Amino acid sequence: MAESNIKVKIQRFGSYLSGMIMPNIGAFIAWGLITALFIPTGWTPNEALAKLVNPMIQYLLPLLIGFTGGRMVYDLRGGVVGATATMGVIVGADIPMFLGAMIMGPLGGYIIKQVDRLFQGKVKSGFEMLVNNFSAGIVAAILTIIAFLGIGPIVLTLSSILAGGVKFIVDANLLPLASIFIEPGKVLFLNNAINHGILSPLGIEQAAETGKSVLFLLETNPGPGLGILLAYMLFGKGNSKQTAPGAAIIHFLGGIHEIYFPYILMRPLLILAAIAGGASGVLTFLLFDAGLVAVPSPGSIIALMIMTPKGHYISVLAGVIVATAVSFLISSIILKAAKADSEEDLSAAAEKMQQLKGKESKAAEMLTNQAQKDSGDAELQENELANVQKIVFACDAGMGSSAMGASILRNKVKKAGLNIEVTNTAINNLPDDADIVFTHKDLTDRAKAKLPNATHISVENFLNSPKYDELLEKLKEQS
Repeated sequence: MAESNIKVKIQRFGSYLSGMIMPNIGAFIAWGLITALFIPTGWTPNEALAKLVNPMIQYLLPLLIGFTGGRMVYDLRGGVVGATATMGVIVGADIPMFLGAMIMGPLGGYIIKQVDRLFQGKVKSGFEMLVNNFSAGIVAAILTIIAFLGIGPIVLTLSSILAGGVKFIVDANLLPLASIFIEPGKVLFLNNAINHGILSPLGIEQAAETGKSVLFLLETNPGPGLGILLAYMLFGKGNSKQTAPGAAIIHFLGGIHEIYFPYILMRPLLILAAIAGGASGVLTFLLFDAGLVAVPSPGSIIALMIMTPKGHYISVLAGVIVATAVSFLISSIILKAAKADSEEDLSAAAEKMQQLKGKESKAAEMLTNQAQKDSGDAELQENELANVQKIVFACDAGMGSSAMGASILRNKVKKAGLNIEVTNTAINNLPDDADIVFTHKDLTDRAKAKLPNATHISVENFLNSPKYDELLEKLKEQS
């Protein structure tokens, strides 16, 4: 039980770290494209446009992270204070301050939240705006100075230690050993903590100096997962063999790596294939001096190619191909050695995956692809459905399963002729005007705590839930 609690806490911490990065991935990709195109070694060198590169990575990206971190803690007010405080670590350093932003953003949001609680109910009528503006300004100013004088130098030292450690590992040719931790971590859904919390900030600093970084390829390489799925296509049995081709397409082209995790959970020994594939891919990247200009998101071969600098396509593809081949060979041996009469229960593995993840998984939904009986909801009452204007699907990051569920219900609502807004978001950003909130059953308690006055509906399968049609019928009766 204690081990499970630790795992959940680590997953939540990783989710929190990635929550500051993922909403800003578009800005990171924009910086990566401008860098790839206009720097002196880019596709179309342009001295004037290349001037955008340094200010974007030095100021824009850290400020966005700081704002997002503060907003996660205390909405827009926290975001403004968090972004302002982030300027302290930016100005006090000569490297991109992503780690500093990930500290100062949430800290700024937390401090102003506590200050507002201190003044709550104690401000005379008519002075609310004055107190609000000056309290935020004073807190932001103090935190900016503290960040400049104290936190900035500490983060600089930490960044230097981490960068030195990475350089030592690379120089000693030990980077392939990172797959021993990365590949099992992915299956345990710690990939956000590994990629966005550790590798991406270090990789961005490295890319700013050298124009590319191999760190962007460590977790995002689709080769290990593709090799496992190809082996299932040839040597799998029953449902796993039938679903492997579709899973391979979703994984390799769509970049949804979690689609292959249940296949490993069916045969835990396959983690060795993933580790070997990942390590061989990293070694190939190092031998060919491969790297990307920015973090590819999602980890699709298409995203990898877009983020590949000029002249390095063969080196990146070589690492992916080698990782796929090694993973495929080892997976094939493992699957062929399995007992002929053993049954592979993909649905059970998908359910196990969701238990490990501690939240809904669109990959599990794609794999099972059948209606499941949803539980945990009381009967929808007619009075709860009166004047429904907004339905929100919420998941941990607000970009995966919730987006898919919202798209499905949005189409159903449109066909039913109902004038109801259907959208998706992260649980931490649930809007106050949401009338109905859909979440996976493992996340419903968090959603209720965030928005207690809304009607909450729990589902197990975002892709095919009977709750959608049940809700629509009741909504049509009310219209």
